[in-house]
Parts: sequence; structure tokens; C-alpha cells
Amino acid sequence: MGRVTRRQLTDLPGILSLLIALALASILAVLAFGLPALDRAVPAERPVAAGEPYRVAAGVTIVPPDGASLDATGTRPGAERGTALFRLGRVQYAIGVEPFEGDLTAAAVRLRQRITGTSGNQVTGTHLTVSTAGGLAGVEGGYTAGDRDGRYAVFVADGLIIEVMVSGNDADLERALPRIDASTRTLRYETEK
Repeated sequence: MGRVTRRQLTDLPGILSLLIALALASILAVLAFGLPALDRAVPAERPVAAGEPYRVAAGVTIVPPDGASLDATGTRPGAERGTALFRLGRVQYAIGVEPFEGDLTAAAVRLRQRITGTSGNQVTGTHLTVSTAGGLAGVEGGYTAGDRDGRYAVFVADGLIIEVMVSGNDADLERALPRIDASTRTLRYETEK
């Protein structure tokens, strides 16, 4: 019979530790390189059903414009607050909903201040009154943001502020605005039961 030396007894835990370290390194490599690759492989834009209302949050829905896609990177649905970001080519169309304790005038001031609070953004012209087919009264206006132009609209309903922001370059925006205006008129608020 052979004799087991002290060195041979201590080699087993060393090999076991090496195998565990290699397994952990492999798992970390998959997480570091595999997950970002998977994220890039999944498209951010998803088609939306034509003519179907999209629930943003808190009972607020909107029918997206024909040809729009939902951008998952800027969309955050929720119960009390949420955001939906649609794209029509290079034009962005965002609707945000959150709790608000003010009237329409305060909501319009807040949105304009947020727009002009970003360096290079300016509100252009005066604001106009607007209403939706569902009876929501609001205020709309325009702004410039460097090389992009935009439109905004704001509505207040039952303790909620609903903000609509649209931006794109002149040519793209001009082509998309009729569809976006038609979509904005479909904005509805219904008390959730």
C-alpha cells in the first residue's frame, strides 16, 4: 500500500478552490458580456396596435398615431404615474401622467419652466387652448431645442397632470404633426374602479 503524503492531502482543496473560482469567473463573464449583447439584440421599438387605446397610467389612455412604434426605453407604465414614448420615424411623442395639486394655469407654468430650464430650449409664441374629444381642456404651445423643434400640451384632470411633448426636426415634425394632433385629441381620462 502506498502512503499518502501531507502534500497530496492539501492539493485537493486547492483544486476545488480553483474550480470554484473558474466557475465564478465564467458566470461573471456571461453577466458582463452576455447580458449587454442580449439587451442590444432586443429592439427598443415595438409596434403598437392601430386604433387601439394605450394605457399610460391612472386611467389615462391615448390612441397612438398610425405608423407609430412604442419606444420601450422611455416608456414606464404605472398605476399612479407613467410615461409612454412613441416614435414616428425621428419624431418623439411622449405622454406623461403623474399626481398634481394645481390648476391648468399652474400646470402650464410648470411645464414651460421645465422646458426653458434645459439649456438651449426656448418657448416660442403664446400658448393656445386645446381640448380633446373626451372633454379634457388644456393648453398647448411650441418650443425650440437647439436643432429640434417641439410642441407641448398640458391637461389637468382629477388631481393628475397630463403632459404631451413632441420633438423632431422641422421637416419630420411638419409631416408628423397632423397624425400627432389627431392622436392627442383621443387623450382620455376615466376614473379607475
